Amino acid sequence: MKSVLLIGLGRFGRHMAQKLQNLDHEVLAVDSNEQRVNEALDLVTNAQIGDSTSEAFIESLGVRNFDLCVVAIGDNFLSALETTSLLKEHGAHFILSRASREVHAKFLLMAGADDVVYPEKQMASWAAVRYSSEHIFDYIELTDDYSIYEMEVPASWVGSSIVQVSSRLKCRFNILAIKRGGQLEPLPEPGYRFSADESIFVMGDNRTLQKLIHL
Repeated sequence: MKSVLLIGLGRFGRHMAQKLQNLDHEVLAVDSNEQRVNEALDLVTNAQIGDSTSEAFIESLGVRNFDLCVVAIGDNFLSALETTSLLKEHGAHFILSRASREVHAKFLLMAGADDVVYPEKQMASWAAVRYSSEHIFDYIELTDDYSIYEMEVPASWVGSSIVQVSSRLKCRFNILAIKRGGQLEPLPEPGYRFSADESIFVMGDNRTLQKLIHL
C-alpha cells in the first residue's frame, strides 16, 4: 500500500482516485473546488479544499510523506505547472503530472515532473489501433517498436500448435496467454493447439504483429 497525494478532482482525477481506492492505497485528494472535494469523499482516504499554487498550502501538506504525488489538473496548465514546480521544491519523491498537449508535457518535465501522462493522446493511439481492425480486442504499447495485442486466432492457425505456427511463419513473437470464455490460460505450452473460439495475447514487434492481424 502506498500513500498518494492527488491534486485535481476533475474527470481524470476522479477516475484515478477510484482506481487507487480499488488498489487499497491511501489517498489524500486536493482541489480548490469545494463541490468536487465533497463529491470525491467516498473515493479517497481524506480530502482537502485548497489552492495548490500556494506555497504555504503545499508546505502544509508535507509532500515528503507521500510515495507518489499526482498533478491531475487538466483545465489550467499554468496551475499544473506551478503545482508541479512547488511539489518538486518541497521534496516530493515522485511527481506524475497530467498533460493535455504535447508542449505541456515538455514544460511539466522541465518543471520537475518525473513522468507525464497525456490521456487524450494515449487514448487516441489506442483507439486508432483497436478499431482499425476487426481482429483486435485490446492493445498495449510497450515501446515505440513493441506491443502486446489481444486478437482473435487467425483462421490459418486453427488446429495447429504454437510451435508449428512459429516454425511456419519464421517470425519473432511470443504467445503470452490464451483466453476462452472469459478464462485466461497464461504461458501455454508449445504443443498447445489453437481453436477458433478463443483469443490470444501476443507480444512482438509492431511490424510482425500487423502481419499476424492480416493473416
